[in-house]
Amino acid sequence: MDLRIFTEPQQGATYDDILAVAKATEDLGFDAFFRSDHFLTMGGDGLPGPTDAWLTLAALARETSRIKLGTLVTSATFRHPGLLAVQVAQVDQMSGGRVELGLGTGWFAEEHAAYGVPFPAKRFGMLEEQLEIITGLWSTPVGEKYSFDGTHYTLTDSPALPKPVQSPVPVIVGGNGPRRTPALAARFGTEFNAAFPEIDDIPQMFARVRAACEEAGRPADDLTYSAALVMCVGADEAEFSRRAAAIGREPAELREHGVAGTVSEVVDRLGTLAEHGASRVYLQVLDMADLEHLDLVAREVAPQIG
Repeated sequence: MDLRIFTEPQQGATYDDILAVAKATEDLGFDAFFRSDHFLTMGGDGLPGPTDAWLTLAALARETSRIKLGTLVTSATFRHPGLLAVQVAQVDQMSGGRVELGLGTGWFAEEHAAYGVPFPAKRFGMLEEQLEIITGLWSTPVGEKYSFDGTHYTLTDSPALPKPVQSPVPVIVGGNGPRRTPALAARFGTEFNAAFPEIDDIPQMFARVRAACEEAGRPADDLTYSAALVMCVGADEAEFSRRAAAIGREPAELREHGVAGTVSEVVDRLGTLAEHGASRVYLQVLDMADLEHLDLVAREVAPQIG
């Protein structure tokens, strides 16, 4: 099972804070460093303020050498798809082919209002067109042109450059929708991500994506199936409780909904996720200053999972 570190810098982190977590992610043997794409805190003062996801990943591309880098997830409302395709391709080049793109509809209306970004009531069609455009631009042969005439976007005779190192760049599609999201994952995704689901709902969510793949004539095993869950682990009960308090969460709630508890409990939870079909887990780190937390998981949890 791949273990990935997933951060929420909008809650309050400088680039140096983010870099420290990314370097620990690499040094400790985790598979990837991912970050959210938000511009407004969801609690607390958020000081010193937000950092841009793709600017951050571009910098990390030059300061790391092994780990995958990506977003969970970039909002379709924040960037024009043609420009996003350029940004992601460039960061993929800068990292030597280590970028993955998570793309979603966006949901946080307040952050759009705070920074003057339009927030349409209906965004799923935007997401579908963005996925088609971005993957279309990347797959257009060098020397050929790409055009698109949709409801939301129009591209005319694009040179479809630059090209990423990877072909294709992994694309992560996630969400809880029962029909349209699985269809998008089957059409465009290399990975389907269940973001903060109820644990018992995961098998059904994965089953819907697998059925959508089969309906689309694509082998269901072509996709990676993953889950993103909050992480809070302690070497003992006291340490777990201290870490839960530091992120403002109740221990019982974390145990129910996250990858949380003592080391043995967390190993069991990851085993359950594997039984449910997940081969990759994004561990949401809410206290970015607690690098000992990552060290504990790397030393005590990771060696016990396959």
